[in-house]
Amino acid sequence: MLAPSSSSLAPADQALVDGVLARQLRPLAKTITLIESLREDHRGRAHKVLEALLPHTGGAMRVGISGVPGVGKSTFIEGLGLYLIEQGLRVAVLAVDPSSSVTGGSILGDKTRMELLSQNPAAFIRPSPSACSLGGVAEKTRESMLVCEAAGFDVIIIETVGVGQSETAVAGMTDIFCLLQLPNAGDDLQAIKKGIMEIADLIVINKADIDPVAAMRAKSQIKTALHMLRPASPNWAVPVLTLSALKKQGIADFWNAVMDYRRTLTDSGELAAKRRHQAMAWMWELIDSELRSRFRNHPQVKQELPALARAVEEGSTTPSIAALRLLGHL
Repeated sequence: MLAPSSSSLAPADQALVDGVLARQLRPLAKTITLIESLREDHRGRAHKVLEALLPHTGGAMRVGISGVPGVGKSTFIEGLGLYLIEQGLRVAVLAVDPSSSVTGGSILGDKTRMELLSQNPAAFIRPSPSACSLGGVAEKTRESMLVCEAAGFDVIIIETVGVGQSETAVAGMTDIFCLLQLPNAGDDLQAIKKGIMEIADLIVINKADIDPVAAMRAKSQIKTALHMLRPASPNWAVPVLTLSALKKQGIADFWNAVMDYRRTLTDSGELAAKRRHQAMAWMWELIDSELRSRFRNHPQVKQELPALARAVEEGSTTPSIAALRLLGHL
């Protein structure tokens, strides 16, 4: 589909596009709010705005940050963001907060945890609720990332809600996936069993200042564990770094490693291929999501679903029979 001309946009949406391209933070925030809206009329508007912004995307370094709660992700991201701004770069942080499975609400406290960074005019921090979606990222994180790129940010940092077997989707939308670990985090084989280490491009042991000996021991253990895994790239050996985000020690070394990664994969053509693959995977993910939505809203499915659900609960029919009957309406 061809990108729409500016004349096809409503005046209010054209104002959003113009504001984003002019690097204004208020239109940027309003555009992301439009994208995150669940209203059907907003979805149509958001698609047009994104298409208008698409030619201006793709220039940022996309960095994914994940790690268990308490590893110091927010402190690390603030320290990294301030360091990058000192280097003359503009930084956007898309921080995803977990949503309550009971109320659906989120605290959205990342701006308070990154107080210095949030006050810097060269930074933009956008906390979003995960809405209980899998992957450790909000449903519209990819679109928000593109909008930030169109707004001229040089580095986009995506912070996930944590680490788990299903919380690795951030690796599927970023250029480099960085895993934060703690000294004395326990059996290093546990990380391998979760499948998280095999997709990490860079591993960082944070809070190394608390127990330097434990940090070096963890570094050695993780390096040994990495030898048991097949590297994701034949041209890149995953580095294991130690640092202290709180004391701002080791952050420059971290960013140097990120730049080494970018140069290596750019020269080999892997980075461009990775983005192409991510775009295709994103398309199929959106197709799956839309099909599920259309299925649940199908008139015959909505009519028969309550009775079939009761039959499955009572054991008078099997889940597979019920599923096939409902799917037959598509």
